[in-house]
Amino acid sequence: MIRLLAFLIVVFALGLGFAWLADRPGDMVVTFNGYQYQVSLMVAAVAVVAVVAAVMILWWLVKSLWNSPYTISRYFRVRRRDRGYQALSTGMIAAGAGDGALARKKTKEAAKLIRSDQEPLIHLLEAQASLLEGDHEGARQKFESMLDDPEMRLLGLRGLYLEAERLGDRNAARHYAGRAAAVAPQLAWAAESTLEELTARGDWDGALKLVDAQKSTRQIERDAANRRRAVLLTAKAQSLADSDPTAARTAALEANKLQPDFAPAAVAAAAALFRQNDVRKGSKILETAWRAEPHPEIAELYTHARPGDAVLDRLNRAKKLQEMKKNHAESSMTVARAALDAQDFATARREAEAAIRMDRREGAYLLLADIEEAETGDQGKVRQLLSKAVRAPRDPAWVADGVVSERWAPVSPVTGRLDAFEWRAPMERLGQLIDSRDDAPEATVPAIEALAKPASEKPSDAVEPTTAGSETTGQGTDRSEDQVTPVTAAAFAAVPADAEAVEPAEELTRLPDDPGVDPDEEAEKSPRRFRLF
Repeated sequence: MIRLLAFLIVVFALGLGFAWLADRPGDMVVTFNGYQYQVSLMVAAVAVVAVVAAVMILWWLVKSLWNSPYTISRYFRVRRRDRGYQALSTGMIAAGAGDGALARKKTKEAAKLIRSDQEPLIHLLEAQASLLEGDHEGARQKFESMLDDPEMRLLGLRGLYLEAERLGDRNAARHYAGRAAAVAPQLAWAAESTLEELTARGDWDGALKLVDAQKSTRQIERDAANRRRAVLLTAKAQSLADSDPTAARTAALEANKLQPDFAPAAVAAAAALFRQNDVRKGSKILETAWRAEPHPEIAELYTHARPGDAVLDRLNRAKKLQEMKKNHAESSMTVARAALDAQDFATARREAEAAIRMDRREGAYLLLADIEEAETGDQGKVRQLLSKAVRAPRDPAWVADGVVSERWAPVSPVTGRLDAFEWRAPMERLGQLIDSRDDAPEATVPAIEALAKPASEKPSDAVEPTTAGSETTGQGTDRSEDQVTPVTAAAFAAVPADAEAVEPAEELTRLPDDPGVDPDEEAEKSPRRFRLF
């Protein structure tokens, strides 16, 4: 657009110039070599313009001829490069689609058309083709060769890291990730692997610095960074609890400040304060965490905050926790345990039963069994409660990657993942077992014991009840020996009063050659038969 505007301006200027000369006639005389040339001013102007244009055209022709070899070679070079990039693009698409043969073919084609030192993607495509063909050794060699090129170093480290992960060599994988994190800390995969390595070694300070770097580069959100810092600081406080109580207290308090509802941080901070006889501040931390989410470790540490307290004092502290979180199973369980220690069996039983109503689980039944044994010593009821505990869902525990632990840990023992443990019920059982008769009273069902029949006596016929308008038919003598005799009202009346009641016998298994009696056919023969059940 600018060029077009400039061209129009030039043409307009020339037009104005020629019009101005046409309005002012004149002659131009040129004397050269004894000759005098006289022309009009307009002709002289046109001649000058024509000479300038001719010189410019001649210069362009000479320049074009002089640069023609370079222009021709550049044309073919650009055409070759375009073909090479087209082959490289097709090869990358084939590698992404999993077509190893096409990827290898396009790799060779691109390598012929483009020099590998000019385009590093050829090395990547070659490594990807080797992986698709199953040549992992060749791919590793290609990734190792990338380490010499500063532009390809991170790509080579990434490839070597993935290969080490595939082979299960976690040490080598963490080594490559550490090198990548040192060069480019913004890489998420390198930072995560390095973080796992630091936490596995127990280098909590190094892990905290890495988390701060991730937060500064905005790899993770602020809330996630605070959560990780709280976990790492809690782990640091636990490791320094015996060797450096002051540093442990500082780390635990900072962790609790970042995550007030994180139970392990609250327990670590309160325990550090209790060791320094700061019971008031430690109790406030536990109360805050308890209001957020009740936890048995919080209750245990809160009720035993002062070692010299009597059992009634611990019971009162447990009731204080219950007031903070009413209608919660963990609150009732806490009061029940403290009441059992104080020999207040009525309160202990009431709270344990309330906990069962709110959350039926194994620990509540076990606690109720302890209360029953301590109060009455009735072993029958104790065994009944223990059997219910076996069938009840398990209590919540710290679970990570299928591992169930009684204590919290900062990393998973299986994968090494940070903050993997969760407080939840283990998943060995998919749900609460269906047992509707556990808490319902069992009704006694009377059973009838069959009278012993002499071997020589023939089976008696079934007595069919008659009504008005019905006829009695004698078909009993024609029945075969294997016909099942139904229990009728007459047979029920013939049972002696002093007959002993027995449990109903299980249904006998039919033999392969005994088809038995079809229930539908039997019902058609005696539609008015009296049934006991």
